[in-house]
Amino acid sequence: MDFLPINTDDMKKRGWEQCDFIFVTGDAYVDHSSFGAAILSRLLERYGYKVGIIAQPDWKNINSFKKLGEPRLGFLVNSGNIDSMVNHYTTSKKKRNTDAYSPGGKANMRPDRAVSVYSNRIREAYRNSPVIIGGIEASLRRLSHYDYWSDSVKRSVLMDSGADLLVYGMGEKAIIQIAEALESGIPVNEITFVNGTVYKTKDRGRPYDPIFLPAYNEVASSKKKYAESFKIQYENTDSIIGKTLVEQYDTVFVVQNPPMEPLTMQELDDIYDLDYMMDYHPVYKSSGGIPALNEIKFSITSVRGCFGGCNFCALTYHQGRVVQGRSHESILREVDGMKKDKEFKGYIHDVGGPTANFRFRACSKQEKHGVCKDRECMTPSKCRNLQIDHSDYIELLRKIRKVEGVKKVFVRSGIRYDYAIYDSSDEFINELCRHHVSGQLRTAPEHVSEHVLKLMGKPSISTYDQFVKKFYDVNKKINKEQYIVPYFISSHPGSRLKDAIELAEYIRDMGHIPEQVQDFYPTPGTLSTCMYYTGVNPLTGEEVYVPKSSEEKRMQRALLQYNKKENYDIVLKALEKENRYDLVGYSPKCLIKPRKF
Repeated sequence: MDFLPINTDDMKKRGWEQCDFIFVTGDAYVDHSSFGAAILSRLLERYGYKVGIIAQPDWKNINSFKKLGEPRLGFLVNSGNIDSMVNHYTTSKKKRNTDAYSPGGKANMRPDRAVSVYSNRIREAYRNSPVIIGGIEASLRRLSHYDYWSDSVKRSVLMDSGADLLVYGMGEKAIIQIAEALESGIPVNEITFVNGTVYKTKDRGRPYDPIFLPAYNEVASSKKKYAESFKIQYENTDSIIGKTLVEQYDTVFVVQNPPMEPLTMQELDDIYDLDYMMDYHPVYKSSGGIPALNEIKFSITSVRGCFGGCNFCALTYHQGRVVQGRSHESILREVDGMKKDKEFKGYIHDVGGPTANFRFRACSKQEKHGVCKDRECMTPSKCRNLQIDHSDYIELLRKIRKVEGVKKVFVRSGIRYDYAIYDSSDEFINELCRHHVSGQLRTAPEHVSEHVLKLMGKPSISTYDQFVKKFYDVNKKINKEQYIVPYFISSHPGSRLKDAIELAEYIRDMGHIPEQVQDFYPTPGTLSTCMYYTGVNPLTGEEVYVPKSSEEKRMQRALLQYNKKENYDIVLKALEKENRYDLVGYSPKCLIKPRKF
């Protein structure tokens, strides 16, 4: 077992004259099951295909894309594990100084809009070679979308990249079907039958039984039409009920086939049992390695998908609402593999996924009928069909704890505190506090204002308060000093200045000022981003207030850290604007003291 070829010398060692596929990725080459490029390349390898890797090519030099020659079947392109624009820019659109997915954390190792840039350079180098794009960046831009960084509605990335085919969502099944079609001699422009893909055609009658979305020129010029289009897309993200969607660009039609069906447990196990090196390529050792690997190297992905329904999260649009879990046996095999690593000290950093304490589908109905179009599983209140059961997850964690050589198993990916509270048994919270918290448990209430929480797709703050009380009650009983660290989002659609002040008061009463505050980041593919751009909740048609001025956003953010000296003036201004002079003074209920003259 070895890393896949990154140069012609590697190809010669394997006796290859040509790769079948070449994977071009915006991340450094990390052969680990947490990296999409690693998963798909190893999966193709298992099916007998020869795959080479071009990681972080110099996009200004066309020869960087020729280092492995022309592939026999085609190029596969992604921007890496993170959207290149999110990777490069903060919420305030300032350039980031580091990149955890690059050697030594060095910034600027990939271009903005990497998928489009890479694809166009490949097309220059090899005019006739098929180009297939995917990953988070392509997936969330598969149809027209609001682009926060240019403040405009952009076309499908399939149009701007010049690629032949786009794979959206988790692409394992789709990529094998595409590979087999190319192998059988089907031209890439004729591969229009694979679910979980998007293609271009000039033949309006080609897609079967489609829903025609508003055309691109309509959604680009009308926020109402944009919201209408988004609603249809949002309602068609499930493999059972999802329809073919078509978006017109003058004489070209971009066709989104229905979503690919989720992986079965056995299929998911097979993905994580592939022959990964579970490390970064040794060429990066002298540069300090790849920082992103540090946290995930000894973490375990136990599930995919999420039915939590947070509106600011792109998971619904990318991984989907159907939770897929790995078997205990597969996970324990991964633990055994970790033990062989000389850097393993007995600590497993996480066992989870998008939501750690989800293990299976939300309800049995989903197996035949798909997810509901007209309601969420968890919010604004839990569905009566929701199956709440932590027993399998508890059993899994107990098995991992018993493995010889394992000292501690942490749960650091997000847990749904409402799901934990809805459980009639306290067994999970007891196990969590006793064995799986490293002194601090990160939670994400996000806000306190009820109408803001509703727009976020989050439960009432009273539900969070119940969880906090239970957490501290359990820790008191077991004589442990452990704390909850909450995360909050400022300036989410619907949040007015008075809501930010309400949140500041909650933080005051909580007795803990958050070290980090996240401004709402309007990334493609989320319902919240649609609200941010249109000022409308696309699912209900109701108008939504959107804090967009830089001053108000600064105020809302500063209120969450009202105790910082550098925030004094802007907090005072916010309180004055809302006539909340009662919060300026010396009482414990005040946020700031009067200015000294």
